[in-house]
Amino acid sequence: MKFFIDTANLAQIKEAQDLGVLDGVTTNPSLMAKEGISGEENVINHYKAICDIVDGDVSAEVISTDYDNIIKEGEALAALNPKIVVKVPMIKDGVKAIKYFSQKGIKTNCTLVFSAGQALLAAKAGATYVSPFVGRLDDISVDGLGLIEEIRLIYDNYGFKTEILAASVRHSAHLLGCAKIGADVMTGPLSVILSLLKHPLTDSGLAQFLADHAKAAGK
Repeated sequence: MKFFIDTANLAQIKEAQDLGVLDGVTTNPSLMAKEGISGEENVINHYKAICDIVDGDVSAEVISTDYDNIIKEGEALAALNPKIVVKVPMIKDGVKAIKYFSQKGIKTNCTLVFSAGQALLAAKAGATYVSPFVGRLDDISVDGLGLIEEIRLIYDNYGFKTEILAASVRHSAHLLGCAKIGADVMTGPLSVILSLLKHPLTDSGLAQFLADHAKAAGK
């Protein structure tokens, strides 16, 4: 399972990269704005800075919603760095654009996916990744992990190469649930990745070990 971090914060991206488990980054205009990044040139430079930190794919989202401008914007983003994956919304013109990009060898991430039918369309169009939003479905009392399971079954039935990128992962239970189902990738905040480190028995065991060591050393 690949671990992506969902942020535009360079310090958090570097921390995850330094941990040695980071496979990529997803970001969007909202996350850019959260970091105070505005203006086309600043956004482009920020994408470049992210690519300089990570070894894997970096999803960069288009703003446009019509076919021609999605293509124009996506091609410009893809030209920034080979690591860039063009993030396209699950809309009619978005699906058409994904087909175009796939034929041109440009990697894509179909975002804002909330149903198995949408995921099927994205795979048919040749998306590199499909991003079903687990947490946002849970927010409206719909089983987000259930959607991941449905998509996994459909993709396995037909041998689709599109990778399931579980998005809106809020906590370790989401992450582990996606791992059990077989999601190819998860993306979430740094806190979710770091939460996997924690267990009370690890903490108490380490404390006991250090106490015993100090006693044996006569400290």
